[in-house]
Amino acid sequence: MKHFFDHYQSLWPKLYDTRLEEWSTVLPPILEAELVPENNGNLTRWLPALEAIQTFPASTNYDLNTSAVKAFTANLSDEQTAYLTENLKVFMPWRKGPFELEGVFIDTEWHSDWKWDRVLPHLAPLKNRKVLDVGCGSGYHLWRMVGEGVQLAVGVDPSILSMSQFLIAKHFLGEQHPAFFLPLTLEQLPVTNKGDEFNTVFSMGVMYHRKSPIEHILDLKKHLTLGGELVLETLVVPEDYGQLLVPKERYAQMNNVWFLPSVPELIRWVEKCGFKNVRCVDLDQTSIKEQRTTEWMAWNSLESFLDPNDHSKTIEGYPAPLRAVILATK
Repeated sequence: MKHFFDHYQSLWPKLYDTRLEEWSTVLPPILEAELVPENNGNLTRWLPALEAIQTFPASTNYDLNTSAVKAFTANLSDEQTAYLTENLKVFMPWRKGPFELEGVFIDTEWHSDWKWDRVLPHLAPLKNRKVLDVGCGSGYHLWRMVGEGVQLAVGVDPSILSMSQFLIAKHFLGEQHPAFFLPLTLEQLPVTNKGDEFNTVFSMGVMYHRKSPIEHILDLKKHLTLGGELVLETLVVPEDYGQLLVPKERYAQMNNVWFLPSVPELIRWVEKCGFKNVRCVDLDQTSIKEQRTTEWMAWNSLESFLDPNDHSKTIEGYPAPLRAVILATK
């Protein structure tokens, strides 16, 4: 697990003389408990591939402001490209992206760049802000945040596969970037004595997986500075459907979807949690071009979860995935 713990050695110094300084003493034992090899059966398969990828030198050039987050130096030989591709595919499924690492294009299940393009124009400028991204997946959006000039971008996601994908990208993009990954849930994340550590907190594609959406919003609020911005993106239902959908069993074949409110209901929830200036800045129907099966995510994707005769409905007959972006101020 050395690869994982080494990641944090450049994080702790960045926390000194900030509201997050106590994380440098509180987090290490929490991370040590999470990163136990016996608790992660796939590590015996992932670690050799990670070590193989890290034999490639870090890239000398990068671009964090294009659709595919890019790291590049010079063209690899065909043999090197094949070897890199083979080891990158050990970490399938790649869900959030895309990435282009030394000429290998990772065509992820999600066009996360499309979501970023919808969200970014509405945000308070991210330059010099400390940002928390809850449910960050592979960390694609962390890199786009770094591209906007953030002071610190911390991603939180309990998936060790997602952390491995993030560390692969960071290896090529360079350790100098202030992006970090914590393999924890939001609920595990310590709240410092001073609290309100981050200027912007993102929760995108997480809330509908929570049994208590109000508690989720309040947990996000704990980490925001006064005047900080909440970015909440979640599944909703059309207003003409009603106030709230609680799926009977599955929603789009997901068995961990609990609450899908209408936009007015969601705004009420956020206001109830004490936020001001709550507004919906984007409402978008997820298309089968934005979420789909690819070479890098070869399992069923959105098209398989929709009514084959009517893509406005899920296979269970509910309204098809509709995503709202809510912004609010603490």
